[in-house]
Order: sequence, then C-alpha cells, then structure tokens
Amino acid sequence: MDDIVKAAMAKWPNVPDCYGWLGLDARGNWYMRDDRVQAAGAFPASKGSLLQHEKLIDFIQRNYAADEQGRWFFQNGPQRVFVDLEDTPWVWRLQPDGRVLAHTGTEVQTQDSLLDESGRLYLVTDMGVGLVHSADVALAAEWIEAGRWTPAPVDHASLPQRWGFVRQPR
Repeated sequence: MDDIVKAAMAKWPNVPDCYGWLGLDARGNWYMRDDRVQAAGAFPASKGSLLQHEKLIDFIQRNYAADEQGRWFFQNGPQRVFVDLEDTPWVWRLQPDGRVLAHTGTEVQTQDSLLDESGRLYLVTDMGVGLVHSADVALAAEWIEAGRWTPAPVDHASLPQRWGFVRQPR
C-alpha cells in the first residue's frame, strides 16, 4: 500500500466505505460505475466505464487488498472502495517463459489448477485463486498437455466460499 494512502487513513480514520462504484471483470479490466450505471443493474451486466488511465490503474492495483470477510477493495486514501468481481479477485496472465502474473503484474507461484463445469481454468497460487485470462487458454492447454498442471474439477458456484472471497460486497 502506498505511503500516501497510509497517511490519509491515519489522518481521516472514519471515512465511510464505498460500494458499487468499481468493478473487476474476468479479463482483469477495471470499470468505474456511476449512479446511472448502478441503477441499470448489477456488475457485470451493467459494467460502466472502462478505466484506461495507466497511472490510475497502477494506483488501484498497488492499493488492492481484501478485508477479513473476503471483500476486495481499493484503498483510495482514507476511503475503502469495495470491488464488484465478475469472477475471482485475481486474473492470471500466462507468460511464454513459464511465469504466471496477476492482472496487477505481480508474479505468483502456482499450487494447483481447477477446471469448472463451463471449461474455465482457475489457478490456486500463493496469492489465492484466480481465473486464467481467456487470451491465454491456448498456452494453458499446452502446459496441461505437457503435464505442468492436472486440473481438478470444481463447481464454479463453490469458489467464493471455498477460497473466502465475496463477488458482490455490500
């Protein structure tokens, strides 16, 4: 977490939390959701505006964390902005050199692989469970065929409870 964020939290400890204004889709993209978008429906059916400002995205990703209830948030100065998740709190990007990176750019160590009833591939890592990015499925298939992973079956609906995260915090 950025030092400036920690200082703001200490200076203003009682700022109310924010819900519904930020979403993370299954491809690791961030969406800003204003009142109009929220009134149109829940995330991801009503996504909002795709964030494209690199410095803002980097700031969000450096200050992205979970609370003790498994609700993921962006610590925006003294305010927690809880994140609506389309699927999991992490989206994994596979690298041709064999590394796995989170959507935030952090390298992770894979511990297990899972395949749900719709054919979505998840990895359990030292940072938690996440969805493999759809653009990386061909590389993932190569790694599975090579014996790097042997995905175990998983029920998609069981992921939040099993790995302790909340898709729609309120």
